[in-house]
Amino acid sequence: MPDAAERVRLGPTDVRVTRLGLGTAPLGGLYEAVSEEAARAVVDGAWAAGLRFFDTAPLYGHGLAERRLGAGLRARPRDQVVLATKVGRLLRADAPTDPEQQIFAEAPPLNPVFDFTEEGALTSLRESLERLGLERADVVHIHDPDDHHDQAVAGAYRALDRLRAEGRIAAVGAGMNQAGMLARFAREARFDCFLLAGRFTLLDQSGLDELLPLCAQRGIAVIVGGVFNSGILAGPVEGARYDYRPASSELVERAQRLGAVCERHGVPLAAAAIQFPLRHPAVAAVLVGARSAAEVEEDVRMFEWDVPEALWADLRAGHLIRDDA
Repeated sequence: MPDAAERVRLGPTDVRVTRLGLGTAPLGGLYEAVSEEAARAVVDGAWAAGLRFFDTAPLYGHGLAERRLGAGLRARPRDQVVLATKVGRLLRADAPTDPEQQIFAEAPPLNPVFDFTEEGALTSLRESLERLGLERADVVHIHDPDDHHDQAVAGAYRALDRLRAEGRIAAVGAGMNQAGMLARFAREARFDCFLLAGRFTLLDQSGLDELLPLCAQRGIAVIVGGVFNSGILAGPVEGARYDYRPASSELVERAQRLGAVCERHGVPLAAAAIQFPLRHPAVAAVLVGARSAAEVEEDVRMFEWDVPEALWADLRAGHLIRDDA
């Protein structure tokens, strides 16, 4: 049975993360507003549950999540916290609005602008630390460089590699909603970890094609986010989201089939979803987001649910997860 507060080493670094970490996109008002009080209760609840790994980014609420997370962590012992943030977007009031990124309710009047240059990465991290009110981040990811590979390697990676060599950050990573480019990064540069969102879940195991075996071989830690694929694996009903958009009826039906197998074993679908990524040896930790202290408590309960091995065998036998999963 997994222990949410268990600490494991993050790849080749000396950083030790808890197996369950708190992702903070909801604290930035993803899809719907979250009050200051609720945001603080989420951070307090995660801490009370033993979680010490916190992940944020400038994109989340256009700076709001970083401010709220920092407010909740500043009074905590810094040596107990593993803090991850991201570079690749600068927040600027005079930047044009991108409808694709307007998914945060009540975000400040700042718009994210892609910038994967060396100077852009350094500026991004400096501004993140100002919003957080903290002196350092432990893990820094290059965030969503899908259309900016060359600049990310020549610019942002070079900046982070230098900060790592100087001891100013402990780990260099990249965070994406795809596995292919992360595998390319693993071959091209010295990454300590990757944040893979939504691509090693009960509904999408494309991370197994190349990335996860490669990371296991090279000792690169994988942090898995998006374990519920934007909500469908927490509640597979019509209108549920999948990858930030309304899920198709086919995906809802497949998620319901997964849920039916789980039910036969007395396991909530959410428990299977949150634990599934840990079955691969490359996966160090799982991130979940929450809008309330009650959601944090429920996520921990699902993470520590006793899931029988027979469930996974039945999911494979029913071709609901891959044989190599």
